[in-house]
Amino acid sequence: MNALITIGAIEKFCKTSWGFQTTFQTPLKDLERFVAAILSTEEDITKASVIIDQVVFEPKNLTALFSGSQTQSLSKDWSLTATDKVEVHKLLRATLSDWIDFAFIPLPKPFVIYADHDEYTTFYANTKLNLSRFVSVLTANGFKQLANWQRHF
Repeated sequence: MNALITIGAIEKFCKTSWGFQTTFQTPLKDLERFVAAILSTEEDITKASVIIDQVVFEPKNLTALFSGSQTQSLSKDWSLTATDKVEVHKLLRATLSDWIDFAFIPLPKPFVIYADHDEYTTFYANTKLNLSRFVSVLTANGFKQLANWQRHF
């Protein structure tokens, strides 16, 4: 995994137009299953980045994940990149467990996520089919979808 500052990256993310979105309550007490369900919908994910928008409280889980690297002052526009499936899972889980607002961008990119410290995880996709895969998997696993809620930047 690596970390670097990418000035303007979160603004670029927020300005990107996505055709479809849906939001789920982030289950802090069931993150392992939540992350596994998310990543199960796209088996080809081999890499992913997290772009930090805001750090509300010290990100202890992310700091532990990146021990030994220069991440002691994680803040807006830091990009954290995982380079294999195991790292992607660890990165998403650690970031969701800290009080951070962030974008999650996997490769390939059939979807992206914006999650916030208020425990909402919004999924974006350019096709309804890509988005419906998440909805069906997450709702089948008992995760709570927020009806008629839209995230606006």
